[in-house]
Amino acid sequence: MINYSDLIAELASGPLARWAELLPQQVAEGMAVERWGDLPDWQVVLQRLPPLTPSQIDLKDGVTIGSAEDCNDASRQHLRQVLMGLHPWRKGPYDLFGLHLDTEWRSDWKWDRVAPHLAPLQDRLVLDVGCGNGYHCWRMLGAGAKRVIGIDPSCKFVHQFYALKHYMGELPVDVLPVGIEQIPPELQAFDTVFSMGVFYHRRSPMDHLRELKDCLRPDGQLVLETLVIEGALGEVLVPEGRYAKMRNVWFLPSPDTMLSWLRKCGFKNPRMVDCTRTTVDEQRSTEWMTFESLPDFLDPTDSSHTFEGHPGPIRAVFLAEA
Repeated sequence: MINYSDLIAELASGPLARWAELLPQQVAEGMAVERWGDLPDWQVVLQRLPPLTPSQIDLKDGVTIGSAEDCNDASRQHLRQVLMGLHPWRKGPYDLFGLHLDTEWRSDWKWDRVAPHLAPLQDRLVLDVGCGNGYHCWRMLGAGAKRVIGIDPSCKFVHQFYALKHYMGELPVDVLPVGIEQIPPELQAFDTVFSMGVFYHRRSPMDHLRELKDCLRPDGQLVLETLVIEGALGEVLVPEGRYAKMRNVWFLPSPDTMLSWLRKCGFKNPRMVDCTRTTVDEQRSTEWMTFESLPDFLDPTDSSHTFEGHPGPIRAVFLAEA
């Protein structure tokens, strides 16, 4: 079972005290079996994890837990079978005791594009909004963050995170089953806030930017990664139907438009530090995510466009300060 009591007690005496008061109820709602019918099955996965002790943990060059020498083939196969109970695995990759979790996304590539541009994370309090199973949370901790809190309303992703943390010990990183709208307004507590792969899923882009700004202390840094389109200031794609077979895609701005929105919401010095077209090498189906992926989302006769005829996915990274 996932127990947040120690985390909530820790947060109760610091800059997140106002949020800590609300967390017991928020966590209970986020992990309610009435909401997630498969919750008992995910909890069983955590109970069935084999008892293994890692000889090493590397969070700087990837997320590696232990080595192949830390367990035998039978235990490794057991671990694989248990973790498959949390399929699909979308963010990663991970290496556990010689087992390679080849996830849908090469999230390490995104981190390699983001990390060189960040204000140093050393000793910073960090929030990762929409963190999925927490891959980037581990990398933030590996980059020196003092405490990392990820939030994601998907309870299965939360269980994926704690399946990994089971072997990590009491490191200062956790993932909560909540959304950003549940963080108290004007909290102004985090040194760095990440929102990666979330913005285009929000119905109101300005509200999302204001929510992010509310989480940051004065002069804290925002790291925003999102889908964009090529175009001039003011140009925005608002798909009437689906985008790359996704239902919940609302706003894809041009880079100049995104910068303008950041300024309008009161961020200082907004800048784009990377813009990269997503390829089928970065996002694809694997044995750990066997459903459709990017190759199926693109026009089979023109890979520069989506299945629906929209411009193909381009992802940009923006930085700004509160």
